[in-house]
This record gives sequence, C-alpha cells and structure tokens, in this order.
Amino acid sequence: MKVIFIGAGNLATNLAKALLQSGHDIIQVYSRTMESAQALATLAGGAPTTDITSVRADADLYILSVKDSVLAELIPKVCAGRENKVFVHTAGSMPMNLFQGMALHYGVLYPMQSFSKQKEVDFSVIPCFIEGNDDYTLQLLEEFVHTFSDRCYQLSSEDRKYLHLGAVFACNFVNHCYELSSEVLQAHGIPFDVMLPLIDETAQKVHHLSPADAQTGPALRYDENVIRSQSLLLKDNPLMKDLYDRMSVSIHRTELRRKGE
Repeated sequence: MKVIFIGAGNLATNLAKALLQSGHDIIQVYSRTMESAQALATLAGGAPTTDITSVRADADLYILSVKDSVLAELIPKVCAGRENKVFVHTAGSMPMNLFQGMALHYGVLYPMQSFSKQKEVDFSVIPCFIEGNDDYTLQLLEEFVHTFSDRCYQLSSEDRKYLHLGAVFACNFVNHCYELSSEVLQAHGIPFDVMLPLIDETAQKVHHLSPADAQTGPALRYDENVIRSQSLLLKDNPLMKDLYDRMSVSIHRTELRRKGE
C-alpha cells in the first residue's frame, strides 16, 4: 500500500518503520520542518516536504500523526482534491468526525503505546484501535493493521476517549511517579536504578494478577503510623505531600470497596 505521512514525530517514526518492514511503500513525508521530514524520509523512504499544498494525490492511505491542536487546521488542506482517498488520524482522544465533510473515506488508527524515536518497539504486540466511517474503510484498515500487528480492535470515538484516559493513568501518571521517586532518592544520594527491579516486578505482576490483587504497601492496609511518618517527610513539598496523601486514601478506599466494607 502507498502511504503518506502527515507528521514525523515519535508515533509516525515508529509506525513508519513497522510499515516499511511489512512491505508498504511510504512515498512522502510532510512535517513543519525540513529537518524532521528529512529524518523520517531518510529512515523509511519517500520524499520530504514542508509544503502541505505539495502533498501527492496518488497515495492509498494518508496518516495524520500530528498534535491534536493542529488536526482541524491540517485536515481540510490534506483532503482537498483527494476526497476519494482514505484518511486516518492517530490521536487517542480526538473524534473520527473531524474528517466529516472533507473526505469520503476516513477513520482512526490509534496504536496504544508510548513511543520515542530512540527506542525500537515491537509493533506486532501493540494493540491498534481502528474506526472507520464506512465498511470499505474499516475493512481496509483491518487488513492494513494486520500486516504489522497481531492485535487489531474496532473502537468508537466515544469509547476511545476512555481508553486514552486509562492509558494516561497506566503510563503517563505512573511515569511521573517514577520521576517523583527519583527526586526523593537523588536528594539523599540514592541512585534511581535501585528501583528498577521493583518496577520490573510490579509491571510483570499485572500480566498474571489483576491490579487490585497485585497491590501492596502501607496504604493497602492503611498503616497509619507509616503513612503519617512518610507524609511528614514531604512537608517541604506540599504538592508531592498532597499527592502522597490522596493516593494513599485512594488505594485504601479501593481495597475497602473490593472487600465490600
């Protein structure tokens, strides 16, 4: 399939690599800067461009992988003159109907993973959530996704909002907790890498146990002495102290609900 990327960020870079390995032909890459467009084009093929009006009209699929805030601005420009092609965006929290009235065939391709340009990912295990405005688009996207991922799911825009919210809790908030842990440790000369075995074991547990069954720590049993003393250690950082206190309460209340208390 001939593909054009609109955007050359972290997701686009990783997806383009997977498409190239799956035999697809990336014929053009658009980005706001030539540096970004050229970097992805060099990696995955195709011609780089920073001129949205010069985007080719002979691709089978146009993948818009850009910031949510610029989707509404770019969609009319990309679709104009190419209305019979297939267009998708890759945003987790944006609706499919952004394309409505701009194209005949459109949808969403949302690979649920955290991406960076520096780290290779195995796309075959990444869940990809698709949505299409008609049967033609859905079938095309399903066949397309199965060329590089074993996990393809249909999901509406409404439900995808909650999927994205869940991902924020499971990924972004958890990673921020790593950063807070690092701050606490570094202030006392303790390297963060001592946490890595604990982090790895915790992540592995939820492959086999529910998150509720995997939960441990003083908040679970609401050990007030430990919670109070740890909270006092954070008295000079009110925001982190508030997060600690609220998280402890949330863990304990969740456990009480689970037990029906």
